[in-house]
Amino acid sequence: MIAQTIQLALAPVFVLVAIGNILNLLSSRLGRVVDRARHLQERHTATEGPDHDEVVAEIRMIDQRIKLITRAIRVMVTCGLVIGATVAVLFLEELIGFSLQRVAAALFLLAVGLLMWALVLFLRETQVAAQQLRIPRIYLEL
Repeated sequence: MIAQTIQLALAPVFVLVAIGNILNLLSSRLGRVVDRARHLQERHTATEGPDHDEVVAEIRMIDQRIKLITRAIRVMVTCGLVIGATVAVLFLEELIGFSLQRVAAALFLLAVGLLMWALVLFLRETQVAAQQLRIPRIYLEL
């Protein structure tokens, strides 16, 4: 029976691996955004006029991106914890001999919902990044 439980626990564990990969991606993006924020903070006091306004506008977008990424990371970590709880419930069920299938199913559905929420936050962050990186029309020489 324990072999069956191990097989049953494989699906959530594969989701846990995917969560780890997404967390790696999010933390890399966060690192790059924080580096850019530090660079802009240095430029903030050294600029005036329209250049200063551009720096401030970019700092505001960077701040929004940092908030979205950290929220996505928080939700993704919570998702990973719920996946871990799902696996624990599957093994606990085997050990105590009491049916916890509905609890495991509810935890897994919660984890999927959290995963989707984190991915929506990530999508929103990429939209803000794309908006921030738009090339001004003056440089396109249209």
